Amino acid sequence: MLSPKPWKPEAVLRLLLGIFLCVFVGTLLTLLVRSPNGGKPEPTLGRTLVSLVCFQGASLALVWRFLREQEMGWAEAFGFRNQRGRALLLGGLGVAVFFPVGQLLHLASFKLLTWLHLDPEGQAAVELLRGAAGGPALIAIALITVVLVPLAEELVFRGILYPAIKYAGFPRLALWGTSLLFATIHFNLASFPPLLVLALVLAWLYEKTDNLLAPIAAHGLFNAVNLGLLFLSEEFSRALPAPS
Repeated sequence: MLSPKPWKPEAVLRLLLGIFLCVFVGTLLTLLVRSPNGGKPEPTLGRTLVSLVCFQGASLALVWRFLREQEMGWAEAFGFRNQRGRALLLGGLGVAVFFPVGQLLHLASFKLLTWLHLDPEGQAAVELLRGAAGGPALIAIALITVVLVPLAEELVFRGILYPAIKYAGFPRLALWGTSLLFATIHFNLASFPPLLVLALVLAWLYEKTDNLLAPIAAHGLFNAVNLGLLFLSEEFSRALPAPS
């Protein structure tokens, strides 16, 4: 069971406000990065890096400041020393069990949106990878997607928000609220159902292990498998959940 966290509500609110402001600034900056064709904004390396730095990068810095306010270290705050082997193993098993379900959910969502004549567009990072010519840019985006994104998102959603809401007396809101928010911030209708279920699995992993390494490992592995399938077959990857 997840151990109680001594998060101060005002510190959590400051953290969320800081992340919101960084995302807002990042959105403005991405609008200043011109498209190569001068037309409709398209996923580019510049836009993607600005977005990632302003959300995931800023989240890491703000979580570090948050922990300093709490006078806690990373291991103490997120249970990184709690049965690390078991946490990593459960994280891998969790993804292995979830992945087929995620595929089916994404495929059903994709077909439903197509039937409704809605365009199930891919996420910006995925579209960028599809159009990448290879080389350092491709490697950088892949590393960011597999390492930086899972680390930052798990620290915020499962590491801080989930226990903060749960131990404020709202366990169901903590589970469903953070999961819905997690799925929503990826701004992709086709990926919403599988990402919602993934978020529920990640919260369960944290509860089961009391070690944030479990959801971080599961999230990173989930993204890595999706990217691997994306590289192997673009046509096949259109029927798979986009990296979260």
